[in-house]
Amino acid sequence: MTGTARILRALAAAGAALLAVTAAAPVAAARPEPKAPPEFVDLRSVDPTIITEMRYTTAHNFMGEPVDGYRQPVCILTRPAARALRTAQRSLLRQGYSLKVYDCYRPQRAVDHFVRWAKDLDDQAMKDEFYPMVDKTRLFEDGYIAEKSGHSRGSTVDLTLVKLPALPARPYEPGEELAPCFAPKDERFPDNSVDMGTGYDCFDTLSHTDDPRVQGAQRAHRQMLKGTLSRLGFVNLAEEWWHFTYKPELFPDTYFDFPVARRSVAGH
Repeated sequence: MTGTARILRALAAAGAALLAVTAAAPVAAARPEPKAPPEFVDLRSVDPTIITEMRYTTAHNFMGEPVDGYRQPVCILTRPAARALRTAQRSLLRQGYSLKVYDCYRPQRAVDHFVRWAKDLDDQAMKDEFYPMVDKTRLFEDGYIAEKSGHSRGSTVDLTLVKLPALPARPYEPGEELAPCFAPKDERFPDNSVDMGTGYDCFDTLSHTDDPRVQGAQRAHRQMLKGTLSRLGFVNLAEEWWHFTYKPELFPDTYFDFPVARRSVAGH
């Protein structure tokens, strides 16, 4: 055997050994996405008449971009919270109104996205609408952003009222001129909801549910929403007229991180 032949045979043997090792090595499996426990449901499966406008799947929010973990515009809640909303909706429909949800279950990865955004003081693209009077350095101190959210436990919902018949809501166009969230209703971003005195997610003390500066029809709308939900076990967050938590919570100490998507509750 020539020297060249010996080298070629050695290379072939080494190659065969490498292939054998590679074939025998376990293939790293892709980590499956977490799914919701069976106690969670798509709100539409409980009451399809409730209007849904999931803001965090869009760019029309205080960050100006879709939020991590929001894959589809679906409202996911624990079953008792969803059923209580169904009861509230039946009452409101008889009065010519409908509920409209802006946010429901929120994955921890979305909360982490909020935190990263809040720490980036250079990103103030949506300030003129959502926090015109608040310095971004104070978002944590003033309680507008936190590292944990009750939404991640599954029984908290952000919502408003719509007078029926509901008019179509105009989509937000990224880059359009922004108006303060506390401006008069005909000046701020058009929403097909009733006038609550501020827009949704308005970082301002005027968003406090019982702020004495909010009077007339605006106050009546807030009290109508709060009264309807409070009778069914929902507790309002005093700083946000739109924020309600159903009590008792099924998961008072658990912060979930499955994505907001239909597959997360498929079959529930």
